[in-house]
Formats: sequence, C-alpha cells, structure tokens
Amino acid sequence: MGQLDGKTALIFGASNEHSLGWGIASALHAQGARCAFSYAAVMEKRIRPLAESIGADFLEECDVSSDEQIERVFAQAAQRLGRVDILVHSIGFANRDDLQGRFVDTSRAGYLLAHEISVYSLVALTRAALPLMPEGGAVLTLTYYGSEKVAPNYNVMGTAKAALEASVRYLANDLGPQGIRVNAISAGPIRTLAASGIRGFRDYQKSFAAIAPLRRNVTIENVGATAAFLCSDAASAITGEVLFVDSGYNIMGLAVEE
Repeated sequence: MGQLDGKTALIFGASNEHSLGWGIASALHAQGARCAFSYAAVMEKRIRPLAESIGADFLEECDVSSDEQIERVFAQAAQRLGRVDILVHSIGFANRDDLQGRFVDTSRAGYLLAHEISVYSLVALTRAALPLMPEGGAVLTLTYYGSEKVAPNYNVMGTAKAALEASVRYLANDLGPQGIRVNAISAGPIRTLAASGIRGFRDYQKSFAAIAPLRRNVTIENVGATAAFLCSDAASAITGEVLFVDSGYNIMGLAVEE
C-alpha cells in the first residue's frame, strides 16, 4: 500500500520529464495517488504523453493569469474528479530580460508579471480548490533559496519567491481550521526548462555540489519523495513551512570549495 492510496492530486505546471512538477507527479503516483494535470498551452505536447503514461485522464489547459480559465478547470475537476486532496503549484515565470543585469533595472511590467504568474496564481488556485477539499487536504508549492539570499541573475524571481513563501504562511493560517495544510519545498538547483533562463546556471550548479554538506546535487526524485511525504498523513501536523531539499546548502555561512 502507498502513503497516498485513494488520494487525488491536481498538478499545475509540470512541463516535461525533467521538471519538478513531473518529479512530484511521479512520486505521488508511485505512492498510490490518482494524478490529474493542468498545463500551459505551449507544454501540451510534452506533458500529455507523460501524464498518459501514468494513467492520467484529466488534462486541462489553463492560463493562470485568467480567473475565467481557472474557474473552468476547477469546474471540470468538480465534475470529473469529484474532489481534490492534493493541489500542487509548480509554476514560476519571469521575462528573460528581467533575469539579466541588475535587479534595479527590472521593468514595472516585468515585475508585475513575475509576481502575478509565480505568486498570485498560488492564491487563486488554492481559493478555487477549496470547494473540492471539504474534508481537508494538502497544498504544495515550490520555492528557491534566492528568496532569502541574493542569487546571481535570479533578480525578480527572488522577490517573487519571497512573496510566495509569505503567501504559504498566510494561506496556512487561513486554511488550517479547515484541515488544509499549505507548505513549500525549497529545492537546490536542478537543470530544468525554467532554470535554463538563468544566466550562469550551469556553473552555479557545479559549484553547488562542491559546497553543499552532502557534496552532491539534488534531483527531481529527491524533490518528489519529499513532496509525497508532505502530502501524506505522515505530515499531518506540518503546515506553513518551507522545507529545504538542497543537500544542506542553505546551512552554510561561507561558501568555500575544497
């Protein structure tokens, strides 16, 4: 038996086989959860065969900047899934131009876009999911250490992730009385499609493994295993937390490669 037998998970933002969203979906499925997916239009060709490979028959396109599209997806979920026990928010976006150069040069439009897609979408999706979680549930999002410390070329995504982590705490407080837990995983650098937009990422990933206490990089499987735990009854007393899955990198006060 799996930790998540009988649970239904609705996953937003899985994009391809290397994405954190897919790593989480695979782990949830392995623990017995029924997985359903919502994706950005440009990702359909990549995510559809993956979703179908684990038996998912709910795949709905959604632009998370549109309240109407969010409402449509959850109306479909109510009709076809009945309920949602687990909501996974694996969504983050910023214009490439705003991940170059100085943070102070971030455009107004770029700042607002990054926060709308990367942060407000968690609030909007969680609110839409509430009617499908009458007996409680788990909401999970993904963040990064650039929310707490300056990460080169992370720029506006750093402020967006900081706002995302604050949103996790406020949502956890709001929804705790309903038995809904809200948490975030702060993963170490993983070579995903999103990470490819950060200049110098490959060099940073190499130095990360030399500095982190465990002396190794993190995988989507590591993140998926932690996600399965956080979404299970084994984590029933954990909410409002940011859990690091980063080989211990975040504990280091001085980055010295040996």
